[in-house]
Amino acid sequence: MNNSAINTARLLGAGLRALLVLTLVTGVLYPLAVTGVAQGLFGNKANGSEITADGRVVGSSLIGQPYDLPSKKGQETPEPDLKWFQGRPANGLGTNSVNTRYKLLLSGATNLAADNKDLVRQVEDAKAAVVEDNSVPGYTVRPSQVPADAVTSSGSGLDPDISPRYADLQVHRVADRNGLSVARVRQLVADHTEGRTLGFIGEPRVNVLELNVALRELVSRS
Repeated sequence: MNNSAINTARLLGAGLRALLVLTLVTGVLYPLAVTGVAQGLFGNKANGSEITADGRVVGSSLIGQPYDLPSKKGQETPEPDLKWFQGRPANGLGTNSVNTRYKLLLSGATNLAADNKDLVRQVEDAKAAVVEDNSVPGYTVRPSQVPADAVTSSGSGLDPDISPRYADLQVHRVADRNGLSVARVRQLVADHTEGRTLGFIGEPRVNVLELNVALRELVSRS
């Protein structure tokens, strides 16, 4: 065998060994180490920040979800189930037109300018609905009380949180629909209100799913 063939065989052998070693390190050991650290130290976050109720997963604390009544035959837009706290509008969400066999979770903003007529109409309609839905006997919501997050969607359309102001606006309606006192529901909101991250980042917020899980437990005990 000439020197050229020997050198080629030596290089191929070295390359194959390097491939096997790097495959083992980067394809097996490193992923296992990262997964182990994530599960050991940040298990909940690594698994999607799941929220459980009655022993089953009901959603993620990072992704908003609707609280609607079952759609009636021929009904395109479901009506909100007003016994629950409602999240932000999801007007920015698109529709799945590619794979229509599955109901995919889509994210996105409206990309409409602030003076766009369609956006202005959406906001006005949403404000009117908030006023109507949350006005109950003995408590009337004024349009000036409606906060911005009650009538506008977030950039992703999947914001899981609402402002304490919007949560408080819904207290009388939720109490009325569930046969609870306003004081108990308001305390529930206060217990699930989170402050600014690290004391200065973002705004105070209320996670709607966590609040509704707690509401369900409160109703079951009443």
